[in-house]
Amino acid sequence: MYLVIIAWLYVTLMMALAEATSSTGSVLGAIVTFVLYGLLPMAIVAYILGTPGRKRALQARREAEQQAWLAAQGSGDPNAGGKAPATAEGGVVAPVRKEP
Repeated sequence: MYLVIIAWLYVTLMMALAEATSSTGSVLGAIVTFVLYGLLPMAIVAYILGTPGRKRALQARREAEQQAWLAAQGSGDPNAGGKAPATAEGGVVAPVRKEP
């Protein structure tokens, strides 16, 4: 994919260079040629051809997040959900008193 894009940009760069150095051409015309024949179409093509890869990466990230969430839920750790325990661990906590 990248080879075709690089080759087409090279061709349009040469077209723009030929227009800029021509006796009847101009630098503005060369810039317009390069942008309208080269950059804009190749940006659209690269975006369209990159869509399946972006979808695969998004799906993989969602699956990894779901696996991490399921692992946290099924770990048996009371603090896995991020909430404080309702009671002290080990049952009853003995009160601490001052000696009379």
